[in-house]
Amino acid sequence: MGKGNINISDIQLKDILDLEVLQRFQDNFAESMDLASVTVDINGNPVTKPSSYTSFCIDYTHSTKAGDDRCALSHKRGGEEAARTGRPYIYTCHAGLIDFAAPIIVDGIQMGTILGGQILTSKPEETGFRKTAREIGVDEDAYVNAANKVKISTEKNVKAAAEVLFIVANALSKIGYQQLKLKNTSDDLVESFSQISATMEELASTSVTITENQETLNKEIINVKNISAQINEILNSIKSIADETKMLGLNAAIEAARAGDAGRGFNVVATEIRKLSQSSKETAMQIVQLTSHIENSVQNTLEISESTMANTQQQSAAIEETTASLEELMELTTELNEMANEK
Repeated sequence: MGKGNINISDIQLKDILDLEVLQRFQDNFAESMDLASVTVDINGNPVTKPSSYTSFCIDYTHSTKAGDDRCALSHKRGGEEAARTGRPYIYTCHAGLIDFAAPIIVDGIQMGTILGGQILTSKPEETGFRKTAREIGVDEDAYVNAANKVKISTEKNVKAAAEVLFIVANALSKIGYQQLKLKNTSDDLVESFSQISATMEELASTSVTITENQETLNKEIINVKNISAQINEILNSIKSIADETKMLGLNAAIEAARAGDAGRGFNVVATEIRKLSQSSKETAMQIVQLTSHIENSVQNTLEISESTMANTQQQSAAIEETTASLEELMELTTELNEMANEK
């Protein structure tokens, strides 16, 4: 069984009825109505103790195996007819007493039967009772004497009593069945919410880790941006030095020209210095362009990262709110489960 579903074939009367309450009701009803009564399960096994049984039945008819077997067969037939009609059934038992069978039906399935009666509607006719006494093996005179002590009532009263038992027992059974389904459902709810709560806790923990990692990533991105800026400062210095070197090379070339033949060798060196400074400047400019691209990419990455972190923080807040709501639902479900388990 699960998710609130119950296989009706797997439950018994004791699962849906408080047998102690049923016993008290049955005892009080039998005593007030002066009728015998007992409740049996679908297999005919008693689930309550007999209430107000007559001496005729308990001391004589049930005193022999033959009498006991006849009673069982008689009650079985009465219960089957009650099950067939779905209503209380009034019948004459094998010994000649008036009995009834009131079916206990849950969700269209018979779960048991309330058997009762053990009365007469007229003064007992000795011939029939003496015949029964001989057949089941009890003293004829004692059996007739016990029959004369059986209460005489009307069939109308028996029908009314059977109807009351039928209505009350079935109402109690339906309540018990719904309570069983409620308990089953609340158990499923508790289990499901426990699983959801555990998952949300894990998700919340992961979300916190993601937020922490995102913050670390942002710091590293900012660090890269700062380093890129430092590189630009250094490149600017390199360009400045290259410009100054180029000027020195130009001045050296001028001085070499003034020196004439004596300055030719120095002029070659000055030329190479100018070429080197120009090459250094061009390389620095290329690096500036690359670092500019890096800065743009870093800036875009930082913006995306900040947006991601904001979303992650919102997610964390949403998870915290969801977790709080789940905790409240868990408390309500636990309370529901406790109510469902109350007898």
